[in-house]
Amino acid sequence: MKYKAVVFDLDGTLLDTLTDLWNSVNAACREAGCAPRTRLQVRRALGNGLENLLHKSLPETMDPARFQRVFQDFRTYYLAHCNEETRPYRGIPELLEALEKLGVKTAIVSNKAHPAVLALRDRYFPKTMQVAIGESREVRRKPAPDTVFRALEELGIPREEAVYVGDSEVDKMTADNAGMDCFLVTWGFRDRDELAALRPTSLIDSSEQILEQVKG
Repeated sequence: MKYKAVVFDLDGTLLDTLTDLWNSVNAACREAGCAPRTRLQVRRALGNGLENLLHKSLPETMDPARFQRVFQDFRTYYLAHCNEETRPYRGIPELLEALEKLGVKTAIVSNKAHPAVLALRDRYFPKTMQVAIGESREVRRKPAPDTVFRALEELGIPREEAVYVGDSEVDKMTADNAGMDCFLVTWGFRDRDELAALRPTSLIDSSEQILEQVKG
């Protein structure tokens, strides 16, 4: 086995969360009295946490105190609605089951709020995903490597024997900062040409390819 552990990003990698995030952003836009965002605009803004997503979705001139009030309401709204349209990407449940049978350990690291990460893990991957870590005050967010290092520590696997799987430039930076190999999947929130330009260890077009690469 080439890798003993796989650390996954969540949004755009394991789960298609775009519709629920889009709806939540537009609920915040309504509250703020500004124009709604298109699905493509929200897709392009994803990858660096909920607060960054909202910063990119609301007017830059908004008063910081008001932004924080809108953000807290947005975060609460999303936590309540994060499971309405969200679905695993094709082949992901089967991939995780296959990795488990091979004895390969798995973890999620995400810039999504930690309670939402746990809720989504428990709903979609309760038996196959051993560790799940989201954004919190206790650890620096990606692209800092801290969440990845914490996940590997909990799994008991050194970074040299693990691979990081994501779908964006933030994920590639995270893998680089952690000193790990990186697979970037093409079904997520960035276009294939953008991902290829980042020069990942492997560019992945199907979940089956991840299994092949992990086996080596």
